[in-house]
Amino acid sequence: MRKAQVDALTTLIEDFNTLFIRLPMVQRLGFSSLSVVHTLSRRGPMRLTALTATEQLTQPAITSLVQRLEEDGLVERRPDPSDGRAVLVSLTDAGAEVVRSRHGNRVDRLAELIAELDTTQQDAIARAMPALRRIIDLGAT
Repeated sequence: MRKAQVDALTTLIEDFNTLFIRLPMVQRLGFSSLSVVHTLSRRGPMRLTALTATEQLTQPAITSLVQRLEEDGLVERRPDPSDGRAVLVSLTDAGAEVVRSRHGNRVDRLAELIAELDTTQQDAIARAMPALRRIIDLGAT
């Protein structure tokens, strides 16, 4: 793929992400809060230091954010069984429900938008999915 095509793809992904982030019409939370909740839903309980790295926030910022999420009942802190000095942050049932409801709402809204495409465009998206998954997997390593 030529650099100009990669540049166009990057812009397209950025624009799509902007749309995608705003698709859910349920439980409005800030971007950082949602990012932490979604990270915990995919990776399971994590230490604050690990969240600092994944969320690209400072230690004081992630501590404050986790405290707010805890007050909202979306996460909880528990002692790390492998190190009594550390704590693990995990989703509560309410936090997991936020993730489920946002995902379901996104599926519904995106399905409505995709239904407006012709079948050739819908098929092109379906054919691109394995390559997009591979890019995600490569980026995660």
